[in-house]
Order: sequence, then structure tokens, then C-alpha cells
Amino acid sequence: MLKPEIEDGQASLADPAFRADVLRGLAARPRAIPARWFYDRRGSELFERITDLPEYYPTRTEVTLLDQAAGALAQAVGPGRAVIEFGSGSSMKTPRLLRAVAPAAYVPIDISGEFLRASAADLSRQFAGLAVHPVEADFMHPVPLPKAVADLPKLGFFPGSTIGNMTPASATDLLRAMRQSLGQGSLLLIGIDRVKDEAVLVPAYDDSAGVTAAFNLNLLERINRELGGTIPIDAFVHQAVWNDDASRIEMHLQAKRDIAFTVEGRGFDIAAGETIHTENSHKYGVRGARVLLRAGGWTPVAEWTDPQGWFALILAEAKPAETAP
Repeated sequence: MLKPEIEDGQASLADPAFRADVLRGLAARPRAIPARWFYDRRGSELFERITDLPEYYPTRTEVTLLDQAAGALAQAVGPGRAVIEFGSGSSMKTPRLLRAVAPAAYVPIDISGEFLRASAADLSRQFAGLAVHPVEADFMHPVPLPKAVADLPKLGFFPGSTIGNMTPASATDLLRAMRQSLGQGSLLLIGIDRVKDEAVLVPAYDDSAGVTAAFNLNLLERINRELGGTIPIDAFVHQAVWNDDASRIEMHLQAKRDIAFTVEGRGFDIAAGETIHTENSHKYGVRGARVLLRAGGWTPVAEWTDPQGWFALILAEAKPAETAP
């Protein structure tokens, strides 16, 4: 999916899928906009800042696990694969994996094209001689891979517990799309965040420095810039809550007062206290994570977790479907 860089006053160039999701989401009850639209250039940069925050445990925990599992990963994966990273972002964790598994090629896939190309260029400088093939695409659907890696065995990489941003049904669909993209016999290394105490979870999504709040509010800035919106940004406040029944953190933008605004000429009214639901981050127990992977067509073959059991790295394989005797 192409995402052109939009200058002020050029709303007509906006991604039609972005336009459709925003207009539909603002008209819905309850109001909600998919989290994938956080990641314009500014949103991608803010998220990278979030990963360095002291409250945000997932990144540092996952990085430690990647380092500790390097030897076992190398043995399980073997050299010469094409590493396909879904939602690569800055590819900050990727060098650790590439050093461990000695791949033949690397294919980062991301919806934020400018950020993707900059990260791919940086990685090419770090790994001279490694073929890097960036693909700008929406990985929520099967992605045609470059012909250069067609005949290579493949290792999918989906770190950061991004799978938690989807409902279980959507996560299952994504895992099936990944299987279709990578093919039978491929491997997938995925990060999954565990259920834990609310006192640990909520600050990770509502940090004291306000970076996550800026990340959330940037979605409104993007709507104003790309869709000609007139949303008063200062009328909204970031909100992060733990939904125990759904086992997920929810992020919302809550109106501080009654608001009227337009997006692409369409009028909207939001009452004080009403929210726009912008993100879910589902957390999974040990059994739940394995059930999810199997539902998506992947068979877990190895797992690594930290001493506190806060986070897990799971290696899974796209095995042939079992047939009845």
C-alpha cells in the first residue's frame, strides 16, 4: 500500500484506505480508528522513542531474549535463509537476529515508506554484502515477496508483540496471511507479551514523559494534515486503561469538552468524555499464545522467556496440514 508524503492543503493525495478508515471510524459508535494509521513518519519516530522509555519493558526484554537465544536460534534456523520482517520500523532488533542466523537476504516490510527506506539503507551499511530488499506494503494481507528470495527458505520475524494490537480473530487472519506469504516449511519468530500485573502494564502505555500521549495525539495531527481536518488537538487527552475481561490494554483519545469539527468536509460532533478508541494491546498466557499460533497455521517448536515471565519469543513452523487416516 503506497503512502505518499502529504503536504498541507494536499488532502486529495491521502491514502484512500486511511480516508475510509477515519471517516468510518469517526461515524461509528463507539468511535474507533485502526492503530496501523499511527505510523506516518512522525508516528514512527515517536514509537522509537517509546521503546527507550523506562516504563516500556517489552523492547528491552525482547532484546535481551534475542541475545540470550542467539545460539539456540542459529541451530534451529540454520544459515542461508531469507529473513522477512513484518512491520520492520527502524529494524532496531534486526541486527541481533541477522548476526545469529547468517541469512542470505533480508526483506523488511513496512507501511511507512520513507522510514522503511531509511532503515533499509542503514542496515545495508551495517551488513555489507547482505542483499536487502525493502517492500512498502500493508502486511495485514499476503505480500508478494521479491523474486530474488523466491527460492530461498524463509524465516519470518514479527517482534515487539505487534500481534497483540489485533483482536484474536484479526491476529489469526494475519498469521494465516504470513503463512501464505512465506510458504509451507517456513519459520516464524514472533514476540508475544504476557499477561501481568496492571501496575506494570498501564505505565508502559501512559509514560510519565508523555511520549505515548504525543504518539496517540499525532493521529489527530495526521488527520488534520492529510484529510483537511479541523480537529482541535488540545481538546483531547490520551487515555490508557486495562480491560481485564478482554485481557488487553486499550488506548483512547478522550474529549475534554464538547467538540465540533470537520474531516474532508464532513461534520462530526463529539461530547465531553466521549472517546476515540485508537489501539488495543492484547496480552496472552502461555497456552493462549500457542492456541493463537496453531489457529493461524503455525506449530510452535521452541520458546524463550525472561525470568519474570513478562515476554516470550516463540519460534514456529508452517508444517503441512495433517490429513485424516
